Amino acid sequence: MIVRHPNIKRLQRYHTRLPAHGRSHALGSCCLTVRAEPHVDATVDNLVIGAGVVGLAIAARLSRHGSTLVLERNPAFGMETSSRNSEVIHAGIYYPPTSLKTQLCIRGNRLLYSLCAQHNISHRRTGKWIVATNVDQAAYLYDMKQRVDDLGVPVRFLSRKNVTEAEPNVIAHTVLESPTTGIVDSHALMACLEGLITTHGGDIAYRTLVASITPSSKGGYLIRTSDPTPFLVHARHVINAAGLYADDIASTLLPASQVPKIYPCKGTYYTFARNPQPVKRLVYPVPEKNLKGLGVHATVDMAGQVKFGPNAVYVGCKDDVTAVEDNELRESFAFAIGKYLRGVTKEDLRVDYAGVRPKLSSPTDPFHDFHIESPLSFRGFVNLMGIESPGLTASLAIAERVEGMLGYRDARNL
Repeated sequence: MIVRHPNIKRLQRYHTRLPAHGRSHALGSCCLTVRAEPHVDATVDNLVIGAGVVGLAIAARLSRHGSTLVLERNPAFGMETSSRNSEVIHAGIYYPPTSLKTQLCIRGNRLLYSLCAQHNISHRRTGKWIVATNVDQAAYLYDMKQRVDDLGVPVRFLSRKNVTEAEPNVIAHTVLESPTTGIVDSHALMACLEGLITTHGGDIAYRTLVASITPSSKGGYLIRTSDPTPFLVHARHVINAAGLYADDIASTLLPASQVPKIYPCKGTYYTFARNPQPVKRLVYPVPEKNLKGLGVHATVDMAGQVKFGPNAVYVGCKDDVTAVEDNELRESFAFAIGKYLRGVTKEDLRVDYAGVRPKLSSPTDPFHDFHIESPLSFRGFVNLMGIESPGLTASLAIAERVEGMLGYRDARNL
């Protein structure tokens, strides 16, 4: 069962019915061992903080190994970064070859296509074009191809004839195609993962804020919520997958020196507001320096609607997802798009939505990888931070990695 409001009243009700030696009860279908122990309302094997796509993927995997509970601050899954992105299944071609972003994206790409096929999740292998508009950018693409060939990820250069016939609106000196890039209905994906969690006996408590995590004298951790009536859960393993707020969560347990700083980076999306649509596939410019972003690119949704974005603007507020018409911003989008796509004017663009990414790099910092660590002094605690793009694609592979870090055997397919 999915708990869409704080579950403290139910836990208290269970607690008062217990004999002194303790007893197991099910919160929905998840077996929570509720003990007659002062201040402890429930015990689980695995507690995941955050019900974005990464937290859900981890919980779906761990729920095969023991009692699993997800705590989520919002009233539903994926209400932050996971539902405010391009919904692209990336191939793993942009980042340093040995980085977690590359390795987990490549693995996640295969796992995600498999899961979508197995559970009939709406998706499409659209392919992606990376477009160079001058000689210098073309050199970047040739270097990229050599690096990606070594990784075993398929890419190929297209002839001018192929480009013109397939996408006559694209302006290109050179085009590198990634055939394994695609799109996915991220909401359907997260709904599937939510269902797998409960099918495997896990539970999700929405509208539940985590106030603190402290080591338990009996091993594991005590997690206190800050609901109107706080409750306390004992967990053998705790996984911090709180996205934009992962640094706040980690700071309740770890020394400040072990908690990276999150820099909120806002991106706005515009939709193409007339027909016919200008392209039929994903079209990306050569990415920005230091991989701050992949540039204002063109993506399509499952209905073929084209949208452009995101830009990358560092902001001071993690929940600033306002998206309003701004003539200056719209002009800047039209200018960026016009470098690689003809026939798109500012009058064609309508603001759609915005999202905030949890970056670990400031505007002047070099590339930062995913942060997925289990500090030696805090065994059983896994801290995930900076899980931005390609986090959606990598989510199932991240779940595999966390499973291994906690010492569980491979649960194979979800």
